[in-house]
Amino acid sequence: MKKSGLYLLALVIAAIGLSGMFYKWRVLKFPLTPNEQVQVWTVEARIEIQSDGGPNTITLHVPSMGKGETPGFAIVGENLISREYAHDYGSDSGRVSEWSTSTSVKRRQALYYRADVIRDSANIPPDTSKAKIALPPQLDEPSRAALETIFDRVDKGSANSIGFAREFVRRFAGENLGDEAEILMRDREAPVARARFFASALGLRNISARVAQGFPLADEEPSKTLTPFLQVHDGEQWLTINLANGELGFPEDFFLWSKSDKPILSVSADPDANIEFAALPDLSDALTVAQRRTDVRDGRLLNYSLLSLPASVQANYRLLLMVPVGAFIMLLLRNVVGIKTFGTFMPVLIALAFDKTKLLSGVVLFITIVGLGLLVRFFMEKIRLLLVPRLTAVLILVVMLMAFVSILSNRLGYDVGMSVALFPIVIMAMTIERMCVAWDERGPGHALRQGFGSLATACLAYLVMSWEPLKHLFFVFPELLLVLFALTLLIGRYSGYRLTELTRFKSLAK
Repeated sequence: MKKSGLYLLALVIAAIGLSGMFYKWRVLKFPLTPNEQVQVWTVEARIEIQSDGGPNTITLHVPSMGKGETPGFAIVGENLISREYAHDYGSDSGRVSEWSTSTSVKRRQALYYRADVIRDSANIPPDTSKAKIALPPQLDEPSRAALETIFDRVDKGSANSIGFAREFVRRFAGENLGDEAEILMRDREAPVARARFFASALGLRNISARVAQGFPLADEEPSKTLTPFLQVHDGEQWLTINLANGELGFPEDFFLWSKSDKPILSVSADPDANIEFAALPDLSDALTVAQRRTDVRDGRLLNYSLLSLPASVQANYRLLLMVPVGAFIMLLLRNVVGIKTFGTFMPVLIALAFDKTKLLSGVVLFITIVGLGLLVRFFMEKIRLLLVPRLTAVLILVVMLMAFVSILSNRLGYDVGMSVALFPIVIMAMTIERMCVAWDERGPGHALRQGFGSLATACLAYLVMSWEPLKHLFFVFPELLLVLFALTLLIGRYSGYRLTELTRFKSLAK
């Protein structure tokens, strides 16, 4: 393959990896750093009822969990808390929570609906749900005449249904109402009653309208009161009108609770039941929240990811995914810097062992075991054993030396020696054998350079592989391995001078 083709292939592979990472970061909100936290609100509805001892059914309209149902926010978890009541979710002009019991104790009872809510700035599609004309209000003759008078005035300043609805709402905004508005608002002082009247009155002009209720989450006051808004259909989508000033849209940080045309709470055994709303802010782990958000949106994305594996397997992959990173570090040191090592991946395996013993202790144990093994290996050279028996004998002696170091460190009160058995035994034996062969063939200088090069590479690889932000990135975004793969393809065609060779031929260059 030509270099241009290789460059194009590497670019495509890296683009695929970076695109997957960008999607998970920007759309699914997976964090780039470990221990990152996001704000979570615990939203609660508390229902207090007086039970009469007989059967009872409680229906509470609750927020919908679909995308775009709560603009600006997303529900990542919810639960129902009750005693003696069976509970479930249903659909009745919106999403509802249902409690039911055939018998109950005669006493006051409290039931709870709780939801975990987070900010969600993802692109929200417009609400294009089906429009329906509300039933017209029941009015006496003076009220009907007052409403027609307001309609005639509103007609002069509006060009479409949204403009008509906004101007109609403004006629009832403020403290100083006109005579007609005062007549219509008599016995409708409650905000919800006023909003429902607006929706039904607009039905007389064939304008689809409904009432949406919610509360702001940004303020520090935990106790909340539902605030009604009017939503009007313009022929394509639902638009929200603020009843206080006729402006379009919800206020900032407004959490939409319900869009139902029915009462929020209905209790068959206690029509006067009380309901209270509250919202408490807190901080939670960003990765956990991202998992819950993705599970709510589309659980299939998590089913085919590392996050769906058991916790013990995930822990193994957090370490395993760093092996390519260590191998890439070794590739740079060998092909670009020019450091000599024993074998290709032996330094990476040694670096994995350092993950258990820690760096300083691991270096001391490595030098101790290899040094003692070399002494024994030179002694065995005089016996003139064949290759396989010699490797077997070295392996036996390495295990004995590891056991001796562990016992000695335990008697001296050092725990580090207890981790020495975690070193790959075969790798240690092969390191000793390779150093001896290099010593015999190329001299002690060459053998020591390769030995210390392997140790230095293992130390650097360990420092990179044990860096928590990097471990987090490659576990949460494993598609970054494609970027490493692309860089490896590019370096694989490099045949120029290594950095150590620049120093070596410095005098020749002059």
